[in-house]
Amino acid sequence: MHTTVLDTAVIGAGAAGLAAGHRLAERGDRFELFDDHARVGDSWRERYRSLRLFTPRPFISLPGLPIEIGRFGYPTGAELADYLERYARHSALPIRLSTRVVRLSRAGAASDGRFRLELSDGDDVFADRVIVTTGAHRVPIVPAIASQLDPAIRQLHSIDYRGPEQFADGPVLVVGAANSGTDVALDAARAGHTVTLAGRHPGHVPVDIDRPMGNLMAGVILSRRLRLTVDTPKGRAAREASRGHGLMVIRNGPTVLERAGVSRAARIERVEAGRPVTDDGTAIDAATVVWCTGSRPDLSWIDIDGVVDDDGFPIEHLGLATGCRGLAFVGMPFQHSAVSVALTGIAHDAADVVDTLAAASVTAREVAV
Repeated sequence: MHTTVLDTAVIGAGAAGLAAGHRLAERGDRFELFDDHARVGDSWRERYRSLRLFTPRPFISLPGLPIEIGRFGYPTGAELADYLERYARHSALPIRLSTRVVRLSRAGAASDGRFRLELSDGDDVFADRVIVTTGAHRVPIVPAIASQLDPAIRQLHSIDYRGPEQFADGPVLVVGAANSGTDVALDAARAGHTVTLAGRHPGHVPVDIDRPMGNLMAGVILSRRLRLTVDTPKGRAAREASRGHGLMVIRNGPTVLERAGVSRAARIERVEAGRPVTDDGTAIDAATVVWCTGSRPDLSWIDIDGVVDDDGFPIEHLGLATGCRGLAFVGMPFQHSAVSVALTGIAHDAADVVDTLAAASVTAREVAV
């Protein structure tokens, strides 16, 4: 067993982890990133193949390396993964891949003790500060009624969906009508399936972002959402309103779905005789049901009291764990702004968290002296 001592440990080497690592390198910290994937960017390679982002180029690059796409282009998930891999090499960040943190705890009984990271290879890491960047979408959320469906119906969650080959022969029901749900529904329709998309329409951005003018307007919208922060009453109200709701549909508006032959249905409320039934009493025939019903972080490996709430989300303010000095998060929903969970807000939040942690550490040392 090998033991490493660091100033800061970053758990996760996705976009949030890389942004944090970039800022730590600028500050001259002794740090490492730890990620359970074999390659940087693999979390994006594991997403469905048709995924195409909707963030304009000026808002998607991390500090120090622009992404290589056209002026009005949008990367696929695979293209973003390759960009993140290039970014890690370009920034020469110290990353341990294929290395999972199986337990995070305090090294000593005192609340101000170092953090201990127990790794999947048996090594230990001790760090003064820890930044968790493992993502907000790791554990699928599926309604309890899923267990009541006929066993002959194939069930998937959007987290596990890769492509149309996963659908059984016959009609497809997609539950959840936000961005992932509409993407999956269009995939199924283009593959020749009869498709029903169930759920409340979350609204859609009324511009075609794939045209130059729409691309520019999307940038204006994102700029405004970046300024919608928890520091303001309007931002706090928006955060409360966003809980439990999907984002507005960016690309796949009602006209696009209608042209593809996707039928709309009300919210799935119950199961009768093994079939899904909407809240207006309509039973839907389906050979495959895809649950696009949300997800949450996986923080079960954090063994520190008062850090994770009953819903599995971190108890934090502006990314800093409120009950554990020296621990922070990047990439959580509405951590600072309406786009904290997206690439648009990640770099800002990462730099702010790194700087605030460092300042708090200096203050704590001065008080101790």
